[in-house]
Amino acid sequence: MANKILIVDDAAFMRMMIKDILTKNGFDVVGEAAEGSQAVDKYKELKPDLVTMDITMPEKDGIAALKEIKAIDSGAKIIMCSAMGQQAMVIDAIQAGAKDFIVKPFQADRVIEAIQKALS
Repeated sequence: MANKILIVDDAAFMRMMIKDILTKNGFDVVGEAAEGSQAVDKYKELKPDLVTMDITMPEKDGIAALKEIKAIDSGAKIIMCSAMGQQAMVIDAIQAGAKDFIVKPFQADRVIEAIQKALS
């Protein structure tokens, strides 16, 4: 069975890009969210195997959503997505329990590598 993945990013274009990479590589994208609160709700509803989480979003950012999801499910597998120059936030995210991070613009092989590593 394909791994179920939830994509969280405030930019629809970024969600579409990552969804395209994942579906072409046999993953099942079960849901999308445009901001942190929505991500937490979708996580509870869909129980995905992995979440790709944008760091900077309006309202609730990715790190706050990561912490909330980890509080619900300590075994949650979350990979952060960040633009270049967000190293401090990436470190915060890893300390909060993120499995890995991928940098925008996405490179398909790096995305797949990070996801496979997190799921193994």
